[in-house]
Amino acid sequence: MAEFFAAPQCPKGPVDVILDTDTYNEIDDQFAIAYMLHAPEKLRVRAVCAAPFLNAKSESPADGMEKSYHEIIKILTLAGRQDLVCQVYRGSTEYLPDENTPVESEAARKIAAIAMEYTKEKPLYVVAIGAITNVASALLMQPEIREKMVVVWLGGHDIHWPDNKEFNLMQDVASARIIFGCGVRLVQLPCMGVVSAVATTGPELIHWLRGKGPLCDYLCDNTIQEAESYAKGKAWSRVIWDITAIGWLLNDDNRLMQSREIPSPIPQYDHHFSFDPRRHPMTYVWHINRDAIFTDLFTRLTKGK
Repeated sequence: MAEFFAAPQCPKGPVDVILDTDTYNEIDDQFAIAYMLHAPEKLRVRAVCAAPFLNAKSESPADGMEKSYHEIIKILTLAGRQDLVCQVYRGSTEYLPDENTPVESEAARKIAAIAMEYTKEKPLYVVAIGAITNVASALLMQPEIREKMVVVWLGGHDIHWPDNKEFNLMQDVASARIIFGCGVRLVQLPCMGVVSAVATTGPELIHWLRGKGPLCDYLCDNTIQEAESYAKGKAWSRVIWDITAIGWLLNDDNRLMQSREIPSPIPQYDHHFSFDPRRHPMTYVWHINRDAIFTDLFTRLTKGK
């Protein structure tokens, strides 16, 4: 490793952001896009990239990526931000075949090209909330961008969790190993054990969002519809995982979450983390102030409505 960077801290002023998202996978990426769009004083959007995914909502990683691409455009349209549609890019159609071979895509090329405009002192912030194939491919294609960006990733579980079978990470372990191992400045938001606390309910969403415009109605109704598809007649809450990755960029004075510096863990192919205290440092979020981040989200989405 040529150089170790200090673990990233929340940026003080406005920053440029790329969001990499498997938007159609669940109902939480949509909230993350909306949160980003409603923080213009801090976040300047350079691109939104569609990430691959494979589950019951897609027939293949390529199908998941394509559905996510169209869902991104849907959210931008509901938000009245059609001006950003030209900055939405299709991502990888498959996961990395190994740790040395990138998957070419419009998104990976765009991440690499945009990152080359930045410097170590003034980096680009790449927020990833799905399988991190596009970002890892960009790093393989253009290794110089390692020092020109900060990656904020919702991926993996708490390092004390019994296993590391987390959806974003386990889809493409090779990409995760690149991100954790290449020395890029990294912020990890672990899912189970940390971000899993960030849950909301139907009545809360109705109270805050229903009737506050097309975007708010969609976020509210889409979440309730999905939850009631598996929990109708039962109590339910839903974790809105992905807002926390945007929230880290807005975490002035640690008002939304707490983090610490740790040596970068090593994702293994058998779905656990290994540890080496000699590894380069990264920022590890260990606590989310659930009420604070939802208050910030809802206040931003409904301001003036």
